[in-house]
Amino acid sequence: MIVANIHRAKTTLSKLIEQAEAGEEVVIARNGKPVVRLTLILAEAAGNATRRSDGLPAWMGSFSDKIWIGPGFAASDAEVAAAFDDGKLFPTDAEG
Repeated sequence: MIVANIHRAKTTLSKLIEQAEAGEEVVIARNGKPVVRLTLILAEAAGNATRRSDGLPAWMGSFSDKIWIGPGFAASDAEVAAAFDDGKLFPTDAEG
């Protein structure tokens, strides 16, 4: 097991990553106490962790149970403009 303090980890990060890739256990310590461990991520696991079953990134859909899209969301500009009294979606500066 390789234990590196934070200063050493900052200055030799590439080498520590190479050692983790080679199968070594690499631990980074602060004031002599272990804090984090560098761990090899296999390509298959990384792909599955960052993608949903439909192929989209995992973060997409994270608010799916908190956001509601109303039926008029896909309305055309003309339909939206017609909802305003004057029928104009964006007034000009002169009309302001």
